[in-house]
Amino acid sequence: MRDRRFLDTNVLVYAFGTGDPRCDAAESLVASGGIIGVQVLNEFTHVARKKLQWSWDQLDGALSVVEELLGPPRPLTAAIHARAVGHSRRHALPFYDALIVAAAEDAGCRWLISEDFQHGQRIGPLTIENPFRDFASG
Repeated sequence: MRDRRFLDTNVLVYAFGTGDPRCDAAESLVASGGIIGVQVLNEFTHVARKKLQWSWDQLDGALSVVEELLGPPRPLTAAIHARAVGHSRRHALPFYDALIVAAAEDAGCRWLISEDFQHGQRIGPLTIENPFRDFASG
């Protein structure tokens, strides 16, 4: 397995945010590359529209930057869904988090970059890295 990183939704949200110390760290992570899946884009779109109250034009601009830096997202497939069901059951993960884990595995990633899991946690071949663990929650 290559040393590939799968970026979770919170990384994108912080990368396009302002006024939070996690924003600079997230922006650096996105700029240095990684892999995302369609589920990450789905969640990012939801947060940008509902929580951040972005216009469709703002969202389109951000999605263009994401694709330019990270390439096209990995598709969400029936096999990823089935793997996510298993992860959700075995590891007591919320289903949408399990989808992220399954997509990262399917992409052949070694690292899942996220604040939604315990730093250092291992799930199958993945190791969770929380790059925001030293920042106070905001």
